[in-house]
Amino acid sequence: MSFNRDPRLTTVPILNLRPTQITVGLREVALKRAAWKAQGHKADFLGSHLIPVILGPKDRHYVIDHHHLSLALHQEGVSEIAVTVVADLSSLSPEAFWVFMDNRSWTHLYDQHGVRQDHKKLAKSVTGLIDDPFRSLAGALRRAGGYSKETTPFAEFLWADYMRRRIKEKLVVDEFEAALAKALKLAKAQAANFLPGWCGPIAD
Repeated sequence: MSFNRDPRLTTVPILNLRPTQITVGLREVALKRAAWKAQGHKADFLGSHLIPVILGPKDRHYVIDHHHLSLALHQEGVSEIAVTVVADLSSLSPEAFWVFMDNRSWTHLYDQHGVRQDHKKLAKSVTGLIDDPFRSLAGALRRAGGYSKETTPFAEFLWADYMRRRIKEKLVVDEFEAALAKALKLAKAQAANFLPGWCGPIAD
């Protein structure tokens, strides 16, 4: 087992990347596709957006961030992407690997209903990622100023789960802007102050 102080860069086929989360927000993927299409210097963009991965058993590359971008680029016809290997855990058994990943918060084993699953439920490619409308809502909420960008692992999923328990999924799917307006109000409530990036009003 080794951790890399200096980045190890390599190019990997996007379809060979292994997800470490079960879901994405497909609205978020669509936004990243639009941003890619608007890029004037695509090579520069790819060079500045390295995908962080963990090298796991059988030398597989497990994505620990930028799942949405990886899927978006695949859908736009990009076949390979540069990755940076954060840690080499290829010597671990699969069981030890997933225990370590879970303890380092390098995996998010919750489905589109917010229910925890076994790591065997993870897709073998980014094309198998499942849509969670509340993850899209959480992304839109942050961009609208509902909370600040955070380094806490899977912060957007924590916000997604908070909103999942307070907003009907039908509203998110059928009337996204109305759901976002409701989420903005909920995000400022004191009840949400435990969430990463909360920026609600504080009494003097």
